[in-house]
Amino acid sequence: MKTRTQNRRAGADLLLGAHMSIAGGIDLAPLRGREVGCQTMQLFTKSSNQWRARPLPPEEIERYRANLQVTGIAPVVAHDSYLINLASTDPGLHRKSIAAFLEELERAETLGIPYLVTHPGAHVGAGEETGLRQVANSIRELLKRTKGYQVQVVIETTAGQGTSLGHSFEQIAVLLDQIGLPERTGVCLDTCHIFAAGYDIRTHDGYADVIGAFDTVVGIPHLKVIHLNDSKKALGCRVDRHEHIGKGTIGLEAFRCLLSDPRLKGTPMILETPKDDDFVLADRRNLDTLRRLAEGPDVS
Repeated sequence: MKTRTQNRRAGADLLLGAHMSIAGGIDLAPLRGREVGCQTMQLFTKSSNQWRARPLPPEEIERYRANLQVTGIAPVVAHDSYLINLASTDPGLHRKSIAAFLEELERAETLGIPYLVTHPGAHVGAGEETGLRQVANSIRELLKRTKGYQVQVVIETTAGQGTSLGHSFEQIAVLLDQIGLPERTGVCLDTCHIFAAGYDIRTHDGYADVIGAFDTVVGIPHLKVIHLNDSKKALGCRVDRHEHIGKGTIGLEAFRCLLSDPRLKGTPMILETPKDDDFVLADRRNLDTLRRLAEGPDVS
């Protein structure tokens, strides 16, 4: 049995953080991250609900880099705009999505952000096979346009709401295979999303089976980012509703298993839990819960 000291050492290997707001300037995100106790963090590089992006002034970029160095937060993960749908077969929406995603890649590269997380998108009636092919072709073309960039496109698992793609490990594997650029691609596993998609991680055995299936179908080496979210909704509901850690239908055991899994050591693990009225208090509380889980078995 591990001693408490050994558990603390295991916890020290974790990279825990949360999604931080860029309100008032992207340079403020690292300072917010430090305030809540982030070792890693996620952010949007622009408004998530607008197509147009405000240019990043050189002085803001300089302040961002300085604040990042002072806080020691690393790595930073970017998430793309919710408007982008690379699976769309509508010519107008697809063109806008390609242009917007290219801009997301450029902004992430400028800021030195290594991972850009994206939802695969929705096929909107065109069918899963057509939608997956459209996503893969789009990402491959975008990565070829940005040859020489360091930023990787990280495809997020989804709950499968509506016609959303990426709700099965098999679909994620198809996308990686069809894109065919492993050095520029990876996967983000979201605990709420996979649970809502039907992967039961609530027990030790359930977690082992699900992560084993992920490793077999996709491969753990492709896993670059993990989103830590409990779920407001039931197993297999296909509805994406995040909840505070241990307060939802997933419960604590799944997160305890995930945090103690040696295969995931060094992988950025990022909260996207509700901010409530006080983001500092909410994020600190969730991060404290995760750290207690990593330290030992007794968490109330």
